[in-house]
Amino acid sequence: MKLYDQILMCLQNLLRRKSRTLLTVSGVIIGTCAIVVMVSLGIGMQQSQDAMLAQMGDLTIIDIYFYNSGATAGNGQEQVKLNDEALKKILALPHVEVATPYMSPSVWNAFTLCGGNGNRYQMDMYNIVGVYPEALEKLGYTLKDGDFLPDITHKDTAVMLLGEYTAYDFRDVKKKRNNYVRYWMNPEDPPDPFVDVLSDKMVLRINSQDSNGKSVDVKVKVSGVLVQDQSKGYETGYGVYMSIDQLNQLTAQYYKLNKIKTTNQQDSTTYTNAKVKVTDMKYVEEVEEAIHDLGFPDTNSMESVRKPMQEQVQQQQMTLGGLGAISLLVAALGITNTMVMSIYERTREIGVMKVLGCMVNNIRSVFLMEAGIIGFFGGVIGVGISYGISALINVFGFSFGGNNNYSYYYDMAGPMDTSVIPLWLVFAALVFSTCIGLISGYGPANRAVKISALEAIKNE
Repeated sequence: MKLYDQILMCLQNLLRRKSRTLLTVSGVIIGTCAIVVMVSLGIGMQQSQDAMLAQMGDLTIIDIYFYNSGATAGNGQEQVKLNDEALKKILALPHVEVATPYMSPSVWNAFTLCGGNGNRYQMDMYNIVGVYPEALEKLGYTLKDGDFLPDITHKDTAVMLLGEYTAYDFRDVKKKRNNYVRYWMNPEDPPDPFVDVLSDKMVLRINSQDSNGKSVDVKVKVSGVLVQDQSKGYETGYGVYMSIDQLNQLTAQYYKLNKIKTTNQQDSTTYTNAKVKVTDMKYVEEVEEAIHDLGFPDTNSMESVRKPMQEQVQQQQMTLGGLGAISLLVAALGITNTMVMSIYERTREIGVMKVLGCMVNNIRSVFLMEAGIIGFFGGVIGVGISYGISALINVFGFSFGGNNNYSYYYDMAGPMDTSVIPLWLVFAALVFSTCIGLISGYGPANRAVKISALEAIKNE
């Protein structure tokens, strides 16, 4: 029997009993809708949480903290230092894209940034961060204007990269009141700050602790201005980034100017904080454990938040998918019942097919094909209806943010779909519903081929 004849016979048999076929297909439609919609809710929940976590911080960043407290590493040896050599070892770990110190000077009032005629406009530099210049772009920082920090350290010029609104921290020292430009009063059309940081001349003043002492001024060049990104730190809005080497040089000048013994201060070659970026968030846990093995147990990453939330979402997805699978199982029972009844009604037809020399495999194929067609078309219609239900849920549905501790970050992430149906879910649903039909029809098809041809012909 040709394939075309088998398909034509299957369709004729199904259309001959329209009511029964329609009811059986309806069961598959309901089951497919249930499983697709339930899984889509779980996917929407997962995407909502990923978007929320992205607002809280980069999922691939690991922060390392080093307190130099004399603690010991896990192997019982004295704790290693968080310095350039240690960062080289961390950078050599698999799946690590970049590793950089993230250090602020130990003296908070050491430097003042000055600009304008007679250095009229001044800004206390509280938020200075020293990094490897090449790391900022790899860490995902975005430029609003200018360039990132150059790799070369200038001895006579302090090169800086400023946060988006750092220029508004300049104050007019000749005024006692209203001595700041309040850009937030009109954020859509903010006024110009006192100093154009990219073109005006500025100096970095190294302050003297002695009121009668002389300060030292160093030329300043601003390489660029960053776009504010709260997930990457407050400094992207109101801070200053510098090469770690140049920041150490300026700090050493401050110590020398104020006759401070460096032995009483933080060792400039040992860092208290560092950032590590991993190539993919799935490797964060692995890299974090490797960093612990190197002797740095104090680390922090979004993995500590993401992993419990992901486990919770997976459990919810399994629950939702299980509820949908129950509906599809009921549909499978309906297909089995339909095929069994069809065999009883078509016993004489089966006998005639055998007498005419039809192969056993062809008879089996006809019944399996009927069951598969019921499952496939039920899946197609079910997926189509699922898209409509998903659209209604997204229009009138609820938000996964809710009233919880993370609702602020859900709001920052913007509107998100509650139900999401990706293409892979559509194909999976069609394959699953078709397989359910084939599996349900397998038993009845085997029963059909075992019927005796003589007994079948006698059957009325």
